[in-house]
Amino acid sequence: MGDEYKEEIMKGAANRFASEWKVQRGEPIELRSHKLVIRPGLLQVVLLFLIVSSAICADETTGSLAPLPVAIGEQVTADLVDLLFLFDRAVSKPPRVTTRDYLERISDPSSPLYPDYFQYRQGKIDRTELVNRLPHVAMLGDSLTQHFYMSALPSAFWRARTAWRENWFLDTDPDPKSVFSVYERLERITPLVAAEYNGAGALVAPSRSEEDLRQKLVRTRNLPGQIEQVLRRNRFPDLIMIWIGHNNLDWVHGLSAEERADPKSQLREIAARFRKNYSETLRALIGRAKAEKHKVSIVVFGLANINAYLKSRAQAEALHAQNPKLYSHFESGERTFESLKPPYREDMARLASMLNGELQAMTSELNQQVRDYPGVRLQYSDGLTRVDLSRLELIHPVDAWHPSEEGHNALAEAAFNAILPSIKFLELGQTKR
Repeated sequence: MGDEYKEEIMKGAANRFASEWKVQRGEPIELRSHKLVIRPGLLQVVLLFLIVSSAICADETTGSLAPLPVAIGEQVTADLVDLLFLFDRAVSKPPRVTTRDYLERISDPSSPLYPDYFQYRQGKIDRTELVNRLPHVAMLGDSLTQHFYMSALPSAFWRARTAWRENWFLDTDPDPKSVFSVYERLERITPLVAAEYNGAGALVAPSRSEEDLRQKLVRTRNLPGQIEQVLRRNRFPDLIMIWIGHNNLDWVHGLSAEERADPKSQLREIAARFRKNYSETLRALIGRAKAEKHKVSIVVFGLANINAYLKSRAQAEALHAQNPKLYSHFESGERTFESLKPPYREDMARLASMLNGELQAMTSELNQQVRDYPGVRLQYSDGLTRVDLSRLELIHPVDAWHPSEEGHNALAEAAFNAILPSIKFLELGQTKR
């Protein structure tokens, strides 16, 4: 059976599911429904794997591979979950968006894209090629770029699989109270195509590493996998934004008590490995950019200011102690990200500063490779690092870990300001010379 045929079957089944149970796009599904007889039991199995899989998986940051039987078992389990949860593709918003009225906008003779529209009207190019000629923007990252936060495991699992858009990079809701995303800000300049490749739990990992079972179950790809997805597309983006590495800050993960007692050497080793892995995967992106006929800008964002974030988290902790209903899933952070615990926080913040130093040095080094390619721009930006996360209203009111809606708005504004040089370089909204 061909892949296209199987895809059609899956889409048909998903649409029938959505129609039969009156599921709306972007709305949660009641997992306890009597009609979904298999779902509660299946979900228990999935959540059990989510909890225990870390004990049997390979270390992704070092690139060590899991034993073959474990790797095969993980892939079979992930494929089974994808099959049984295939309907989530029908009820979740796709991570790729094209400006709705792009045809009307580029049909205006004053539009920089009017020559492309004119070719389309003459029948020289088709609609697909016309869309390909719109500016394309891609986002790579982790859960800080998603509309994600920790809550009860079933809903967190569902959110990790389906929570596209409604974030600082990509939001399409015209409601003034919603996030005013980078995509919407760019739309004021030009019609465009935007795609997000980020995922909850994504890491900067070696190119040869495999995602662990938890990541596979929620369809998360580490940085190498996200870059691979970008490289697979025929239309390479004009602007690529990368904000990833926060999950690499869990420096005590997998360490013995003896190793934890010597944080300095551990942090140095993590930082060196982080730069090596990031640089290795970024080179593939740069190589493709060099070969493109259009201009390409790649923006590497420094990590969030963890020292500032820990101040707001401390405020949330005090409020939660007074009233447990506030920040009701506050403890989820420390359960799944051990470096958030008091003994390890200071070194986690220190590691974040070290990684930002590595990112800046890495970008400077890699810029030497594009010096002779005037159509390629590589930039390090501390724009998101400078967002003041010590403000309590910027962290999520449920887990005090991920950005709130106000946080997403603050990140969107900072990111957009950071990419203004790229907008000028790419001549977005301008008649190309």
